[in-house]
Amino acid sequence: MRLYLLEDLTGEDITAISKRFNELELAGSMEGIYWLPCPQDLLSETQQAHADECGPHCMAVEIDGSTLRMELLVRARNKLRCECVSYASPELRTHMIQYIDNMLAELNIYV
Repeated sequence: MRLYLLEDLTGEDITAISKRFNELELAGSMEGIYWLPCPQDLLSETQQAHADECGPHCMAVEIDGSTLRMELLVRARNKLRCECVSYASPELRTHMIQYIDNMLAELNIYV
């Protein structure tokens, strides 16, 4: 699995990040799992074509202990297996990593 990994976060950092994700209503049904929506204009043609049937398309973030992991796999929230589930394009990957980095900066978290 390809992922963006941040380790050695403090308890305060984890609390602040989780609080922000909860405020944005990104929490999944499992503790510590969050779903970051992918911008439509950065999705592949296939993902855009499958938006109504399979979407929304998101990337999963897991917070566990002192670690934040963002999968670089674009998942379809309404379908487990489909050709539209694939790794993020370089542009989408860059955008989503920058999103996490910007959020951390807003929260004064520097890793």
